Amino acid sequence: QVQLVESGGGLVQAGGSLQLSCAASGRTFSIYDMGWFRQALGKEREFVAGISRTGSITSYADSAKGRFTVSRDNAKYTVDLQMNNLKPEDTALYYCAARLNGVSSSPDNYDYWGQGTQVTVSS
Repeated sequence: QVQLVESGGGLVQAGGSLQLSCAASGRTFSIYDMGWFRQALGKEREFVAGISRTGSITSYADSAKGRFTVSRDNAKYTVDLQMNNLKPEDTALYYCAARLNGVSSSPDNYDYWGQGTQVTVSS
């Protein structure tokens, strides 16, 4: 089992950057594949980016490609999401999640979730 805590959200102007971080408890962090998701008000939770347990495989939603970068540090039990050139449509509650057996873009396939961190992008 793993517990996840996100941080780094905030209010930023369009075109700005934020780095989100997800801290995991437990020494088993390196066995989990990780995902970042977001949920805007009134919308369904959607995949943003994912990274395999070793960090060798990454995956991005089309909306994130070229602007967001996911990375992880298994020694520090963290996974980060660097977000550049933010747009108002990126405004959402951002979650990290963990699962075994590969990165998935479906939130239903993840077993562990953090509480989320709010990102608000003003125009």
